Amino acid sequence: MKFKITGTVMQTVGFELNKNETIYSESGGMSWMSDNIRMLSNTRGGLVEGIKRRFSGESIFLNTFTCTGGKGIITFASEFPGKIIPIKFDEDKEIICQKDAFMCAQEGVKLRMYFRKRLGAGFFGGEGFILQKLSGKGYAFVELAGEIIEMTLKKDQTLRVDTGHIAMFEPSVDFDIELVEGVKNIFFGGEGLFWSTLTGPGKVWLQSMPLANLAGKIGRYFSTGRSSGGLGTGIRGAISNIGGGG
Repeated sequence: MKFKITGTVMQTVGFELNKNETIYSESGGMSWMSDNIRMLSNTRGGLVEGIKRRFSGESIFLNTFTCTGGKGIITFASEFPGKIIPIKFDEDKEIICQKDAFMCAQEGVKLRMYFRKRLGAGFFGGEGFILQKLSGKGYAFVELAGEIIEMTLKKDQTLRVDTGHIAMFEPSVDFDIELVEGVKNIFFGGEGLFWSTLTGPGKVWLQSMPLANLAGKIGRYFSTGRSSGGLGTGIRGAISNIGGGG
């Protein structure tokens, strides 16, 4: 199998598969493929495993793509501005990801849900109790938002993070929450009651643009009755021009 990641803001990852080589992805993830690629939808591990994946942000059914002969090509495209990150797994490697991060993987990679061990981190950490866990052997590809910053934390080194910026981390990293100190900071700091803490040793991946932040910014321009200038006005003006209005 060969792969190539193309683009800057809205990336794609394309694969060249030999006969009988396989890639699987979430339902609806494929963008285009050659006619010698066969698709099969299944739960990969049974209905129970499919339901577990649903709780972690993926679909119950996954699509498996297999090259039936010769050289086959298949491409997957990003759903939002960001980066596609390839991760090579061996038997001992595991990665914990945010919900919806998984894009596609080779047959030997396992996609499972991951429960946070601490109640506080689950209730107040911003992402809920359930994340995604990738392990096994081969390449997996995850889709993260904005620019990606990799950091390797030393033993007992702690990083305070707004939860939406946490994209992935190794299982050796301790993920917890911490109460923001000071009444003024809580009420006027704009960071909420808690922030997340990541404590080493291990590697973490941070994303510069949480999807919730992007959705909130865009949503302001499409709120009902917005009369100020900017994108909303431009859209209404364009519609008016199409309809023949002045």
